[in-house]
Amino acid sequence: MQPRELLLEMYRWLSDELGPTGWWPARTPFEVAVGAILTQNTAWRNVEKSITNIRKNNLLSARSLAAVPVQRLAPLIRPSGYFRLKSQRLKNFVDFLQHEYAGSMAKMAREPADSLREELLGVTGIGPETADSILLYALGKPVFVVDAYTRRILSRHGIVVVEQMDYEELRSFFEENLPCDLTLFKEFHALLVIAGSRFCKKNALCNECPLRPLMTVETIKE
Repeated sequence: MQPRELLLEMYRWLSDELGPTGWWPARTPFEVAVGAILTQNTAWRNVEKSITNIRKNNLLSARSLAAVPVQRLAPLIRPSGYFRLKSQRLKNFVDFLQHEYAGSMAKMAREPADSLREELLGVTGIGPETADSILLYALGKPVFVVDAYTRRILSRHGIVVVEQMDYEELRSFFEENLPCDLTLFKEFHALLVIAGSRFCKKNALCNECPLRPLMTVETIKE
């Protein structure tokens, strides 16, 4: 099975059983960006608690977060873990947003994806996965997000040799073998996260997973 055909089949299997996902859960593009930074190395339920704390304190805007001292912000995002580090990363992002785009995610979204990605990667504390999450879900740019669940699923099914591929190579694998479609990229990534967290665990639940047909079909041909 060729890569494009296989990936689209995977998407269909996941979508039929797990979709639609409605991901990313947020009220505004700025909230998506905040969540993308807070979700580093933690479960989403912890991020929701942190965002609720920020909202209750009327701080869920670029202007408010830029003005609030780290010492006040850090306790509010404690549920997300690494709260002192992440509070500074949030400050770094909002300072960038304020300086470059007058605090406006809409202005930011008008720029090309490639240049935005380089800018985001230049912000201390924002790596490729976080940058791509902001681009895809907050700014509506068709870039594919690769996370640990995606790597695990691809590796376990022998779709690619994950150990020999870095983040950019895996991202390119999806982008080069899928139609360039914003909705598809959002939903496929979300479905892989759900499948990874529910089924493709350390002790895999293969017989319950929507991707169980992969155990019986030929995978990628060179």
